[in-house]
Amino acid sequence: MTENTARIAELNDLCRTAMGVAGRLVQTAGISALPPQIQSAIREDVERFSDFSPDNDPHGERDFGAFTVRGVPERIFWKIDYYAPDLVHGSEEPGDPQQTVRVLTIMLASEY
Repeated sequence: MTENTARIAELNDLCRTAMGVAGRLVQTAGISALPPQIQSAIREDVERFSDFSPDNDPHGERDFGAFTVRGVPERIFWKIDYYAPDLVHGSEEPGDPQQTVRVLTIMLASEY
């Protein structure tokens, strides 16, 4: 793992654990249609997610996860994307928080 990749992973962990503070949070229509207590459980599971492996994290950036939640018939995915401050273009340097806005999206697998 390079120093830049380690920094990106650290910033992604902060985005995930400080939802809405260290990045933007988006949840899809499918997640928003679930009962509030299930939505809350899903957000908690995203915050606590630590099941990273070469299969789901091949670049070591800790920018994606998948899990199941009781009461939801399909898997939940979360993904962090890197945008330039204008939120139109991709970030040229995701390891630099001054040049990058992280957007964490939580979705049903079928919405991916």
